[in-house]
Amino acid sequence: MFEHKLIDIQKRLQQPVAKATGLPNERYIEAAAFTDDRNYVTGTGWACIAFAEDLPEKNYVLPIDFMGVPLVITRDNDNVLRVFHNVCSHRGLHLAEEPCQTKGMLRCPYHSWTYKMNGDLRGTPHVGGYGKHEHPEFDKAAGGLKEVRSAIWLNAVFINLSGDAVDFDDYVKPLTDQFNELCSPEARTQFASSHDDCRTTMKVRSNWKLPVENYLESYHLPTVHPELNKTSPLDVHFDLERFDNGGGQGSANYTRTEIDGQHLPNLAGWPADKQNLAIYPVLYPNTFIGLHSDHLFIMYLQPTALDETVEHVRISYVGDEALENDYKPHRKALLDAWTSVFKEDIFAVERMQKGRFSPGYQGGVFSPAMDAPTVHFHQWVANQLVVNTS
Repeated sequence: MFEHKLIDIQKRLQQPVAKATGLPNERYIEAAAFTDDRNYVTGTGWACIAFAEDLPEKNYVLPIDFMGVPLVITRDNDNVLRVFHNVCSHRGLHLAEEPCQTKGMLRCPYHSWTYKMNGDLRGTPHVGGYGKHEHPEFDKAAGGLKEVRSAIWLNAVFINLSGDAVDFDDYVKPLTDQFNELCSPEARTQFASSHDDCRTTMKVRSNWKLPVENYLESYHLPTVHPELNKTSPLDVHFDLERFDNGGGQGSANYTRTEIDGQHLPNLAGWPADKQNLAIYPVLYPNTFIGLHSDHLFIMYLQPTALDETVEHVRISYVGDEALENDYKPHRKALLDAWTSVFKEDIFAVERMQKGRFSPGYQGGVFSPAMDAPTVHFHQWVANQLVVNTS
């Protein structure tokens, strides 16, 4: 029954945009749908869960909740980051409770088993009886932490929970190909962020899919973002080329921040005739990107409940020079501006969440001219559910 209903939803979404019907209400308001999303949608691709700089020191651990699954990111003594299930292999105790620097070991407070930052099980006190810390029948090598596939891109940490997605480089290639038209991979390594004035976090009382749908389209710009619409109006926005696991929009009228006649440093190699171009892609399932000649922002969604999502935003600038005090007013102005824009969206996604309880709404209708990016995301979610449950 479940599979047949998903196939019906998929067929409704495969219609032309003007005739398509969106995901039904239950995909936003039923507890089982949240678990389905984790197991068959967000967990089967590459989802962002943190920023590498959130682990600021060697031998650091950062616990993360991924849609109810406890994970922990570790940075070892060689600055290598890994992601593990945050659970002791012995009796299933939740290990790391708070972000902290360790002495190179993660210790279970129940029976004092210890794990290295690379996940290896090191200490097993009394495992062979009192005072005997080894046992011939116990395979310590098999008792390490269970690692989760991970990758780091643009300072963001991604995971593939299911372990069977395509390689991350292949997953993100359609997006990096678009980036390459504006700046080389070498130039993108210049992006740096490490200040408190480069980050913000917001909580949204909605299902995680609604912020994605909102970010993908510019249709709401004149209504929800009137100030932004004055400098980057709807008529200069355009849809990005969509790919299997992403899409988005762009603006042809980005204006660099100028304070006291000074601009932030610019990316080397950015085309002179495209200084006003900015692109705002989404890498499904949960990563929003804003690429500009003088800064990059990444927002990732952390779905913490069926109807609650935390938005984590990080802004990166070009080179360490941009992080110096001379540019502090620029950084503040940009952070304030983007925070204002993102907060303006919150009422819309929260009220869409409320609307999903109405039996008078059955997936909605779409504008054939303005809603293609949103329909594409609905199609992707439905396809993931069908493919991964069949």
